[in-house]
Amino acid sequence: MKRAPKYHLDIRIDKLTNSILNTISGDSFLTEVSEVNKVDLKIASKKNGWKFNWSAEFKMTDRNVYKLTIRENRDIIQGLLSISDYSNHFYLHLVETAPFNFGKNKLYEGVPGNLFAFTCKQSWDKGYEGFVSFQSKTQLVEHYEKTLGAVHIGGGRMVIFPQAALKLIQKYFQI
Repeated sequence: MKRAPKYHLDIRIDKLTNSILNTISGDSFLTEVSEVNKVDLKIASKKNGWKFNWSAEFKMTDRNVYKLTIRENRDIIQGLLSISDYSNHFYLHLVETAPFNFGKNKLYEGVPGNLFAFTCKQSWDKGYEGFVSFQSKTQLVEHYEKTLGAVHIGGGRMVIFPQAALKLIQKYFQI
């Protein structure tokens, strides 16, 4: 049996917004998150500039892969995430912004924060009080503490507890 890869998240939260912001015009766009399908995986490939093998992630039976899109343009993927339901919290395996939303010349800000908030909302809706855990790269532990309110519990393992989860959910979702 092939072992699932263990990722250490290394995505920076560029800005917490209530949507995503176009870096050129400053316009704000409402987003939605939906499950990825096989057509999406042809777009989100390494040959198209994505860093991770999302097709392999999609095939893993212990996780679900979601895409973030702008409500008025559901054909362009802004970011992806992979999560698992661990029966008392959600575990965030992987988060990635689209190649055009990465680096100093990115087109949209707010994508990573939006994806973390979605995971917290999934946890909240499932009755887990927003609990989310993930594995961070060592150099980003402090960043996640400051931007997401996550707590480092040792060895790079991070937890978003209910109070911080609720702040993220309220920032991105009208509840």
